[in-house]
Amino acid sequence: MTMHWKPLVTMAAIAWAAMGAAAPACAETLTLASPDGQITVTVKDDGGQATYAVAYNGKQVIAPSKMGLLFAEHHGFERGLVIAASTRDASDTTWEQPWGERRLVRDQHNELAVTFRASEGPDRQMTVRFRAFDTGVGFRYEVGEQPAFTGDVAVVEELTQFGVGEKTTTWYTPADGYNRNEYIYRKEPAGEVENAHTPVTFKNPDGIYMAIHEAALVDWSSMSLLALRPGNFEARLRNWSGGPKVKTKAPFKSPWRTIQIAPDAVGLINSDIVLNLNEPNALGDVSYAKPGKYVGIWWAMHINDRTWASNKYHGATTAETKRYIDFAAKHGFAGVLVEGWNKGWDGDWFNNGDLFSFTEQYPDYDIEGLSRYAISKGVNLIVHHETSANLTNYENQLEAGLDLVKKVGAHYVKTGYVSDAGDAVWTDAKGIRHYEYYDSQRMIDHHMRVIKAAAARQIAMDTHEPVKDTGLRRTYPNWMSREGARGMEFNAWGSPPNPPSHEAMIAFTALLGGPFDYTPGIFDLRPNERPPVRPDMPRGDPKNRPQTTLAKQLATYVTIYSPLQMAADLPENYEKRPEAFQFIKDVEADWEQSIALAGEVGEFVAFARQGRKSKEWFLGAVTDANARDLSLPLTFLEPGKKYRAQIYRDGPHAHWDYNPYDIVIEEKVVTGGDTWAVHLAASGGVAVRFIPVK
Repeated sequence: MTMHWKPLVTMAAIAWAAMGAAAPACAETLTLASPDGQITVTVKDDGGQATYAVAYNGKQVIAPSKMGLLFAEHHGFERGLVIAASTRDASDTTWEQPWGERRLVRDQHNELAVTFRASEGPDRQMTVRFRAFDTGVGFRYEVGEQPAFTGDVAVVEELTQFGVGEKTTTWYTPADGYNRNEYIYRKEPAGEVENAHTPVTFKNPDGIYMAIHEAALVDWSSMSLLALRPGNFEARLRNWSGGPKVKTKAPFKSPWRTIQIAPDAVGLINSDIVLNLNEPNALGDVSYAKPGKYVGIWWAMHINDRTWASNKYHGATTAETKRYIDFAAKHGFAGVLVEGWNKGWDGDWFNNGDLFSFTEQYPDYDIEGLSRYAISKGVNLIVHHETSANLTNYENQLEAGLDLVKKVGAHYVKTGYVSDAGDAVWTDAKGIRHYEYYDSQRMIDHHMRVIKAAAARQIAMDTHEPVKDTGLRRTYPNWMSREGARGMEFNAWGSPPNPPSHEAMIAFTALLGGPFDYTPGIFDLRPNERPPVRPDMPRGDPKNRPQTTLAKQLATYVTIYSPLQMAADLPENYEKRPEAFQFIKDVEADWEQSIALAGEVGEFVAFARQGRKSKEWFLGAVTDANARDLSLPLTFLEPGKKYRAQIYRDGPHAHWDYNPYDIVIEEKVVTGGDTWAVHLAASGGVAVRFIPVK
C-alpha cells in the first residue's frame, strides 16, 4: 500500500534536484553534550541537508545521518536547509511514578533545539529538538503554524537515518511479518538486517551498546528500522491503508527518536530515557490502577483443557470462575482473568471480529454475581475484551462495554487484537472497510481512544497484540501492561516454542520499551504429554513446552517486569508444588527500586528489585541454554544489616530438557558485603527473597 505514495516521494526529490537548492558556503555546526560529557551530539546543515551524529567517549556510535520529512501536498524538509536559529536549555528534576520499576525517576538532560529554514521554495521552518542524557539521546521534529503548512498535512516519508555501521551486532525481530512482532529474536550483523521492529539493540565493534526506539508515540505511526544500505537504517513509518504514513495538521510534532547508549548491556536496562521523554501524568488520581498478581482462565485453553467457545468444555463458567476466585483469595492474589465469557467465541472469531459482544455474556456465566463474589473475597475480576482487531465493532461498543465493567465494580480490562498483520479492520462513514497494520496511525489513535475511555471510568488496561510500548504509561498510568513479543502461550503451541535464550533476550530488547505481560509461572513443564480431555481436543506437539527449569519460572517474576503479573498455570499444578509456589506468593509486583546487576544480551541477566510495600529485596537471574556460574555482589542491600535469604535455585542435576524439576529451596543469612556465588543450570535460574533480620 505504500506504493501508492512512493511516486510522490520520488517526484519531490526530483523537483528539489531541478531547483538546485543552494547550500551555504560554510556549513554551521552545533554540538550538545550530556550532563556528564560522555555523549556528544553534532548537528549540521552540511550541503543543505540536516544531519546529526552521536559519539560516546569520543568514539562515533551514530555516523553523520540525515533528518527530514516529506509531504504529499506540501514542500518538505529534505534539501536546501540552513540552520536559522538554536536555543539551549538544561533540566535536572525528579518525579514520582504511581507504580513502576522504580518509584523515583531522575530526569537530567541538556537540550538543544535547532531550527532549520528552507532556502528555496516557500518560506518554512522545522525545529529538531535534541535532549542528551547520560544514558543516551532523544530527538523529535516540531513543525509550527506557518503559511506554508495550512489545511491537512500528509507525511509520506520520515527521513531520519541511523548510521550504526554494517559490522555492528544487532538483536531484533523482523518487521512486516504476518504475526506482528511475535517472533523469535535474531542476532545478525547490522549489514544483514533488512527491516527491524524497535527496540533494536546493538553492540558496535568498539564494544559500545546501543538501543534505538521511540518515545511518546501518539498522533503518528509506529517506526521500524529499514535498511537503506548495509548498516544504515531509515525510520520506516507504517502507512494508512492506501494512504500516507501520517495524517495531521500544523502545528504538529513527531514522537521522540531514542538512542540509548551504554558501556555494558545492563546500562541499557538501567536507563529511563523512554519514560523521561513522555509527558507527565495527564489523568490525575490513578489510585485504582493498583499493581498486583493474578490468576486466570487462560492457560487451560492454550493447552486444550478448556475452550473459549460455549460447549461442554467451556472454560468461562460461573462454577470454574468461582474455583479460581477461591484459589486467588486463599493465596493472596489480587485478580482473576476470565477469557471466553462473552458472546462471539463460537465460530470463526479470528476472521470475524464483528461477532463479539462486550455486554452479552454466555448463559453459563454470571458476570455481575461473580464480580460481587470476587469483591467479597478481596479479589477483582479482570474482564477480557477480545476484538479480533475489528476496530469499528469495538469502538461502537466501547462505551457500553466499559460501562458494564464499571457497573460490576471491576477496574481492569485485558484487550486482545488477534489477527494477522494488515488485517485490523475498520469501516468508514461510507460503509467501506479498510484494513490496517497494527502499528499504523489508525491503530495508535484507536488505542488512545480506548485508554482515555477506560480512564474516565477508573479502569486500567492490559493490551495484547498491541502497538509497542513507548513509555506512555507515564502520561496515562492506567495503561499498565502490554504484550508485544512472544509470550508464554508460544510454549503451548508455538512450533517452535520460545528458546532457552528468550527470557534473557527480552530483558535487553522488548522490555526496554516498558512492562511486558509475559504470563510466567508454569509448573507443569510438559503439558502436552498429558492425555487429551477428549479426542477432538488433542494436545499440541510434546516439543512445545517451556524450555526452562522450575527455578527459572520463579526467577522470571523478577527479571520480566509487569505491574500486573500473572501466575499462569492451573491451580492444581501450584497445589502440587506448594514449596516452590511460595515464592510466587511472596514476590511483589511493584517496586521501590530496580537494578540490572549483570548480563549479556540473550545470554543471561540478573536483577535486584526492592518491593515498594515491604521494602524487602528480591533477586532473579536467568540463563540461556548454557549453564553458568554467577558471582553477584549484594551491594544493593543496606550496609550493616543482616538478611535472611530464601533461595530457590536449580538443583545439582537440573536441566531444562531432561530434569527441569530439580530445585533446591534453602535459607542462609547474608549481608550487603557478601558476594554470592550461584550455579544456573542449562536454561535455569535462581530466585531469592531477602528479609531483614530484626
